[in-house]
Amino acid sequence: MKYLKQFLIILAISFIGEILKYIVPLPIPASIYGMVIMFICLQTKILKLDDVKSVGKFLIEIMPVMFIPAGVGLMSSWGTLKPVLVPVSVITVVVVITVMLASGWVSQLIIRRDRKKETENE
Repeated sequence: MKYLKQFLIILAISFIGEILKYIVPLPIPASIYGMVIMFICLQTKILKLDDVKSVGKFLIEIMPVMFIPAGVGLMSSWGTLKPVLVPVSVITVVVVITVMLASGWVSQLIIRRDRKKETENE
C-alpha cells in the first residue's frame, strides 16, 4: 500500500505538470513542470522525502529498461540515420571535449580564486 501511495503522489504531480503544459504558453515539456513542482513541494516541506523515496529509488533502478524502446527505434531508423552518422559523431566528440575543457578551466579559476581569498584572510 505504501508503494501505491507513493506512486500515486508522483503520478499526480506529473499530471499537474501535463495540465500546466497546456495552460502556460511556453515551450517547456510537461516533465520539467512536474520536476519543478516536485522540487518546490520537497523544498517547502509540503511533501516529505519519505513520501516518495521508495518508489523514486525503484524508478531509478528500472530506468535503463526504459531506454530499450528508444534504442530499438534508432535501429529501425538506421537507413535514415546512416548518412548523418559521421557528422553527428564528430560534432558530439568536439562538443564533449569543448565542454570538458571549459569545465576544467572554470574549475581552475574558482580554485585559484578561493586559494587567493584564503591567503588574504591569513
